[in-house]
Amino acid sequence: MPKAPTGRDFYVATPEEIRDGRTTDVYFLRTLDILKKAGKDRTRVVAEVTAGTLPNGWPWGILCGVEEAVHLLTGRPVSLWSLPEGSLFPARTARGIPVPVMILEGAYGDWAVYETPVLGLICQASGIATKASRLRKLAAGKQLLSFGVRRMHPGIAPLIERSAYVAGADAITTPLGAELFGAPAMGTMPHALVIVMGGPREAFAAVHKFLEAKVPRIALVDTYYDEKTEALLAVEAIPDLTGVRLDTPASRRGNFPAIVREVRWELDLRGHKDVQIFVSGSVDEKTIPALVEAGVDGFGVGTSLSNAPTIDFAMDIVEVEGKPAAKRGKFGGRKDLQRCPKDGTYEVGVRTCAVCGSKTVPAYVRYLDNGRPSTPLPSLADIRRRTAEELSRAALEI
Repeated sequence: MPKAPTGRDFYVATPEEIRDGRTTDVYFLRTLDILKKAGKDRTRVVAEVTAGTLPNGWPWGILCGVEEAVHLLTGRPVSLWSLPEGSLFPARTARGIPVPVMILEGAYGDWAVYETPVLGLICQASGIATKASRLRKLAAGKQLLSFGVRRMHPGIAPLIERSAYVAGADAITTPLGAELFGAPAMGTMPHALVIVMGGPREAFAAVHKFLEAKVPRIALVDTYYDEKTEALLAVEAIPDLTGVRLDTPASRRGNFPAIVREVRWELDLRGHKDVQIFVSGSVDEKTIPALVEAGVDGFGVGTSLSNAPTIDFAMDIVEVEGKPAAKRGKFGGRKDLQRCPKDGTYEVGVRTCAVCGSKTVPAYVRYLDNGRPSTPLPSLADIRRRTAEELSRAALEI
């Protein structure tokens, strides 16, 4: 097989390259060289990770990627505090102070090269998790499936699927994701099966005959004919049909909720009330509510999930050798972030919640003490539970 000019088949950084600082912005390497020559690289600093604003006017975000950041910095002489992964956070407190989601402390020369990868690990993951959480809340208990890996580089498929699953997606689509996270990998058939088999009737018959018995039968019903027509063909060909999926292209869609209602009516009329209806294709926040009302049982969300806007976290030094220090536009000094355990309100240096009057508690968990793990990382199941609890009390704006 011919090699690319770089000697790589896929343009994905290896774990070793990330840990060696090869994926950092080069100005950090040049800065470290200067600091070493100036005898300043051992200067002890505290840095905070904040997002001044959130994308699209979102009122809150979901923090994701903490586990990878901890793994990256383990063994390095740096201490790390963070909100627990899966935590809901606003960009700012009620007093307008940016909410630090993570704090790093140590000699600047020991961890400066990791600013770029640490931010990259949490910015994208948190954006996807936040988007998935918003979709989860809008789906109102209906199934939410992560369909977006085909829109992104395959090298980051696990990142996409973990972030979506953390935030409440019920299933993903890749065998690797299922292996890594224990999440169900769902999917029965593409349009290609119908085309290669010669038509929907032939494809549905093949699914019934050859698909593993343990795999739920969900028939794609919009390849050649009207969705209602193919849905009825599917229930005739597959006695144990779980559901039908509508992936109607935009050029043929018209009123999508009306199409769903029509399919639901025809299935019910023929005694197939147990056959579920799933929809996919250009599903997003603005389309989900009407589809829920129309009777959709599940949503396969692709591009709008995997291409979710990143949360623009920044990492800024706020303390140098124990003294407050910050650039213009930033709040100097290490923040004593507190949180109300009842309503989730954050504030800095306040011991009583201004909303409900409850006693606040420290918001951070210390995960690394000079590079040594000090608190066990939560399991994926625990993170999913935390996110679900956070969402239960979160207001949503679209």
